[in-house]
Amino acid sequence: MSFAQPSLKGRALRLLSGREYSRAELERKLESFETEPGALARVLDELQVKGFISEQRVIESVLHRRADRLGTTRIKQELLGKGLDSEAVAQALVGLQANERERALEVWRKKFGEPPADAQAAARQMRFLAARGFGADAIRRVVKVPA
Repeated sequence: MSFAQPSLKGRALRLLSGREYSRAELERKLESFETEPGALARVLDELQVKGFISEQRVIESVLHRRADRLGTTRIKQELLGKGLDSEAVAQALVGLQANERERALEVWRKKFGEPPADAQAAARQMRFLAARGFGADAIRRVVKVPA
């Protein structure tokens, strides 16, 4: 083993030292470095048994970093894109759904701060919130369309 070429385990640990990764993400990132079939699966199994890879920690990390800026839909897409179990993701998003309106209001307040002057401005504000993944109901409650 050469010091110039880190092992699969070393590469995985280096990635995990920066942030939480799901098993599927690590597989995607490290598959090109696998020299013998099954070596990556063995390394990831070992890291998972030792607690270095945790689906729950990945979910908590994403929620902590993204919940104050993004809506439930966008966070759900991000979590599912990481290869996490859909049932675990759905369970984690229950709490976010309850305060979606408040989070949308805070994002809207930071970006715009005042009610739209006309229907065109209202549409722009609504598109902004929709792009952040907030639901239609929360958006309608936050952005008041002028008459």
